[in-house]
Amino acid sequence: MSDYVLFQMWGPFRQSLIAGHLFYVEQARKRLLSQFEDIEAEADKAAEEWLQRSSGRFDPDRHDPGDFYEAANDAGIEFYALLSDMRDQTRLSVVAGMFHEWDKQLRDWLVREIQHWHRGDAAAQKVWSADFVQIAELLESIGWPIGGANYFKMLDACRLVVNVYKHGKGKSLEDLKQKYPEYLDDPFHGAAFSSVEYRDHTHLKVSDKQFQAFSDGIVAFWQAVPENIFESKVNDVPDWFGKAILKDRTGHKQASKQ
Repeated sequence: MSDYVLFQMWGPFRQSLIAGHLFYVEQARKRLLSQFEDIEAEADKAAEEWLQRSSGRFDPDRHDPGDFYEAANDAGIEFYALLSDMRDQTRLSVVAGMFHEWDKQLRDWLVREIQHWHRGDAAAQKVWSADFVQIAELLESIGWPIGGANYFKMLDACRLVVNVYKHGKGKSLEDLKQKYPEYLDDPFHGAAFSSVEYRDHTHLKVSDKQFQAFSDGIVAFWQAVPENIFESKVNDVPDWFGKAILKDRTGHKQASKQ
């Protein structure tokens, strides 16, 4: 008896997914993130421009030059802080776009493969509405042990980072604190009173190195997708998926009787 292939990752399609992802990352760096490469120099320029704009107000008989230079320095520091925050927010938005695209591509692939051997809309709808943990359970159940893989840890961390970026406080923030506190910037790093418990969504930050690690995790995921997933490898599928399959089959039987 032949072993039926339930899911197949065609080689050229795998490469197109990876190539599309790498293009997104490359262009995001080139067109967006590169604009923040020298914010120190821009802050110095902002301080100089403040001095130039304020020079007309300087009266040597009434003003201390030091006060003007101090105010210019403050303007530079404020400019640096605002631009630094914009850089961090831009990087987070790039991470969010990258993760959402991977998530949609994964679900789209799963649904298209399911439709090769199953008729009905309920299963497809459940795949699209299932959360990250449920999708991971489905992948495990069809014989792909992703739970212990390093790339899965990176994708899980990326998911929580994106959720906190999008929603702020909530369960994802608490999960991030417990599992991946390194993505919550610690303003009191090294101090005795430093604690992740006092950090919230306003401390969310992804460094360029962490952004690259997320990107590498997505590439590793697509590389790890089995070329063929056979029916014999399937264990008990998650309850949510099994019920959706049964619903489709019941509906198909009822329709055929009419």
